[in-house]
Amino acid sequence: MLIITIKQGKEKSILAGEPWIYASAIERVEGRNSEKMKPGATAIVQSSARTFLARAAYNSRSQIRARVWTLDEAQPIDHALIKRRVKLALEKSAPAAARAKPGQVVRRVNAEADGLPGLLVDGYGGKDGYLICEFQAGGVDAWKVPIVQALMLETGCGNVWERADDLVRKGEGLPVTSGALAGDAPPDEVIINEGGVQFSLDLKTGHKSRFR
Repeated sequence: MLIITIKQGKEKSILAGEPWIYASAIERVEGRNSEKMKPGATAIVQSSARTFLARAAYNSRSQIRARVWTLDEAQPIDHALIKRRVKLALEKSAPAAARAKPGQVVRRVNAEADGLPGLLVDGYGGKDGYLICEFQAGGVDAWKVPIVQALMLETGCGNVWERADDLVRKGEGLPVTSGALAGDAPPDEVIINEGGVQFSLDLKTGHKSRFR
């Protein structure tokens, strides 16, 4: 088990709900081969007095060394937790998805705001459309399979595509990969409407240009 000890005084922001722990806030990291751990390994975060603060996803390759999963010492970080958080995020965004008109993209999972640091999921076209995922941190990347399973189960959408932001993924020490995680790939171009203005959007890359 990895143990992250926070410098004295730096625990205040964590207890206040700040989900990011920067390298500058860490006194030391203990655990076998902590620097060689794959990005996203679960760690216990403790104060300089060795009191429990959080469970977090650790990434030695990122300036954001850890991203908090929970402040509850009794809460394990497992498949059940991840799937439950995906479900809650989708329930929260369901009204917006239900109101969406054809040609609208809806944010279904919003990273830290939904307790899934670094995960962005957009929906297009409802059940028969596509879910576009960005895994922007080691923690959610490590739980990619249960995340995709939960997305498909809760939305009924069978087409899930991973979009990769090169700079973000490289900054996290993650391979830059994109492609279908389930089902079919999106078309090369869809027409979306934003505020009465039409745009051409490549769902695979996120590239958007005004439609003429």
